[in-house]
Amino acid sequence: MIRKDQGIVIGLIAGFYDVQTANDIVRTRARGVFRKNKLKPTVGDHVKIQIDDQGTNYLVEVLPRKNLIGRPALANVNHVLLVMSAVQPDFSLQLLDRFLTFFSWQGVAVSIYLSKSDLLSSSKLNKIHEDLLYYNAIGYRIYYSQEEVANNLIHEIAAENIWTLAGQSGAGKSTLINSLQSDVKQETGAISNSLNRGKHTTRTVNLFPLGKGFLADTPGFSAIDLTPIKVKELCDYFIEFRKASSNCKFRGCQHLNEPSCEVKRLVEAGEIKKSRYDDYLLIRKEIENGRLPEYLK
Repeated sequence: MIRKDQGIVIGLIAGFYDVQTANDIVRTRARGVFRKNKLKPTVGDHVKIQIDDQGTNYLVEVLPRKNLIGRPALANVNHVLLVMSAVQPDFSLQLLDRFLTFFSWQGVAVSIYLSKSDLLSSSKLNKIHEDLLYYNAIGYRIYYSQEEVANNLIHEIAAENIWTLAGQSGAGKSTLINSLQSDVKQETGAISNSLNRGKHTTRTVNLFPLGKGFLADTPGFSAIDLTPIKVKELCDYFIEFRKASSNCKFRGCQHLNEPSCEVKRLVEAGEIKKSRYDDYLLIRKEIENGRLPEYLK
């Protein structure tokens, strides 16, 4: 007996696709037509499957994607929980702005979790908290402990929504997901002191049920390529710039040397964080040069 169903790809194992349907997890193979059309199903895809009670089940169609991000790729991401380490590796506003710009470009909402805060002195931690107050004020939700994440995520992930962890290698993503899923034992890794960055310990993407939707664990990003962004659109991916630009004198203001620029006025008044504006200028130069800066290679 052959029947059809729909679901979400939650894992890839040795050429098989595990699909979560309304009632079950079905292991499938992809039809050869995908290879012919150079389309590879990926975790997060909404798909149609063909179930054969007597033989192999097949993935027969990938439904239109909302987005495709990361390496390995993850499809249809609704929200990113960005894990930023307080120390080991050191907290970096510049790296934070790169991540936020990337996900803003992808059209994905972001919340921020500050990990390893218990390893930092109170004075240094207070400085990070002061910096993060600005990001909270412009619209990013900030979490400061695993307990806070655990208590809130289960209520915040809506039906069939996909949240993913992202952040620099060694920031504690696998440790966090272990705390959220006691039956999942992701490998955790030591930090390379010489590089001040973590070693990649997660090499596959899987979706785990959490709340009414799913949470994904992904390999850590140590660098993000922003060069594909169109330079004239970059300012729109800084959310407070986009809001302020409606009061700029010129439509399409790039917030450089234009007269009566509201963004530059707010920077000078201290209402837009200067480090954010400085990072905007650095990313513009990176896009214009068409390559990652040396310190990120």
